[in-house]
Amino acid sequence: MTFEDSEAFARGLDAADLLARFRESFFIPPGPDGSPCVYLAGNSLGLQPRKARGYVNEALEAWEKLGVEGHVQGAQPWLPYHELLTASTARLVGAEPEEVVVMNTLTVNLHLMMVSFYRPTPKRFRVLMEADAFPSDRYAVASQVRFHGFAPEAAVVEVPPRPGEDALRPEDILGAIEREGPKLALVLLGNVNYLTGQAFDVAAVTRAARTAGALVGFDLAHGAGNLRFRLHDDGPDFAVWCSYKYLNGGPGSLGGVFVHARHRDGHALPRFEGWWGHDKSSRFQMPARFASLPGAEGWQLSNPPILQLAALRASMELFAEAGMGALEEKRERLSSFLHFLLAGLPRGAARVITPADPKQRGAQLSIRIRKDARTLVQRLGQAGMVVDFRAPDIVRAAPVPLYNSYMDVWRFARAVRTHVSA
Repeated sequence: MTFEDSEAFARGLDAADLLARFRESFFIPPGPDGSPCVYLAGNSLGLQPRKARGYVNEALEAWEKLGVEGHVQGAQPWLPYHELLTASTARLVGAEPEEVVVMNTLTVNLHLMMVSFYRPTPKRFRVLMEADAFPSDRYAVASQVRFHGFAPEAAVVEVPPRPGEDALRPEDILGAIEREGPKLALVLLGNVNYLTGQAFDVAAVTRAARTAGALVGFDLAHGAGNLRFRLHDDGPDFAVWCSYKYLNGGPGSLGGVFVHARHRDGHALPRFEGWWGHDKSSRFQMPARFASLPGAEGWQLSNPPILQLAALRASMELFAEAGMGALEEKRERLSSFLHFLLAGLPRGAARVITPADPKQRGAQLSIRIRKDARTLVQRLGQAGMVVDFRAPDIVRAAPVPLYNSYMDVWRFARAVRTHVSA
């Protein structure tokens, strides 16, 4: 659509926004003057849903009044509690219910998936990643490579942007997969790069990896709740994500896992086993031999923390109500409005390094500030605007469709222009 740089235009967009009502479902932190802040850090920690406290208190009261019987009694017994999130999680990432489970945290889940899906041989042992992947992913991959007796310097292949460019060209990723094909065991990409905000094509990367004879997985930490996925149809072997960013599950909240249906029984795959992944019908008979649940649930290790599940449940209900289709439309419009407003920044003073194409980004826009980015972030905070700073010069701003407004975007862009023009 065609945008205008004016407060009246931003207010008009908000007035026509069919998702604007969801903003009232969250607590917006106050700024220095006591009014709601402009919160553009949902790519780091999402806001608290208003229902979260009630659901957590419900679980606490069950513990108080029922003790151990809370596992099987009460309004929401704890034994099957994680199943309350299965359907909404499957819809969120475009999967079948048996393909997803909420469990553990992100890097724990990545390690568990690599136990099953990184099976190096002397000839096929390399892992392909994007350069500047999130450090935890790089640490996990390097340690898995060393665990199998390979040197990360030889086994980990990082695909960088071309000289002078910030984002990866999609054809360079696909070309690297083809080039490394005979030696490639696994392709593992952060579906949305945490630093640049660039989003990669899951279907295209998956096709290329499978053609090359490699397995393929994605870290959706910056994608889940941000982009619309069709994981079952696109066919990666696995995906992992956290829930404290766009999914608003709270600090350190649980992660999620997708394992494609073709691995439903997974008996030929090695895995680390735990009793919560055991067949439910005989779990409490305490058999000596592990009998895996079918699908992603079979990768569970321990019973999940109910209080964290309760907090996440509040947010997942909002995603189910809003629908990822509508959220995707607003997210594209919000980020495009911000991109339009920032396009006029003085050349040489600041520039957006996230791709302009909405199909190659999510909510986050990353801005390289040439003039003291840290001071800009401090000034924004004093003005009641919360963003994320990555040293030395990157400011990340993520207008989230569930709770951000077009006025939020307009106020932020105006503040950035004022700083870089001074």
